[in-house]
Amino acid sequence: MGDAIRIIGIDPGLRRTGWGIVESLGNSLRFVASGTVRSEDKAALATRLCQLHDGLAGILHTAMPHEAAVEQTFVNKDAVATLKLGQARGIAMLVPARAGLVVAEYAPNAVKKAVIGVGHGDKKQIHMMVKVLLPKATFDTEHAADALAIAICHAHHRQSVAYLLKRTHEGLSSMKDLA
Repeated sequence: MGDAIRIIGIDPGLRRTGWGIVESLGNSLRFVASGTVRSEDKAALATRLCQLHDGLAGILHTAMPHEAAVEQTFVNKDAVATLKLGQARGIAMLVPARAGLVVAEYAPNAVKKAVIGVGHGDKKQIHMMVKVLLPKATFDTEHAADALAIAICHAHHRQSVAYLLKRTHEGLSSMKDLA
């Protein structure tokens, strides 16, 4: 795709962090790649975070995306699990930020709404719609499919923001002409 914007979506997790890359040009999306970075279950927490860091850094170095999007975490009843997920999410945000990318964040309901049209739905619906929106998409885990959904969400939102900025700029320009 000519001047397409390459977007990496990241679904953070300590055991498995999904990633998905799409290219966005106008209203069209194209699947580029997806996968899952895994950490060793029995390794020390610091080692596992390093594994996530190194895996994501390698993907960014190879794929060279322009923008990144990460899903916001939810708080569950297990405080320890929530804390570990937050640490993995920190890595998921740090790696693209250190690579110079702007990192957008989306709530799970925003991702669902962008992909299936409503803010509530199950994983099966999301994965089915990812395949509809990106027919050539392949994913090795549900985390990779979720990451593609996050990238799709960002592609839709960035178009809306770009449109609003363009309209605002046009409005300001016409106001200058009146002055």
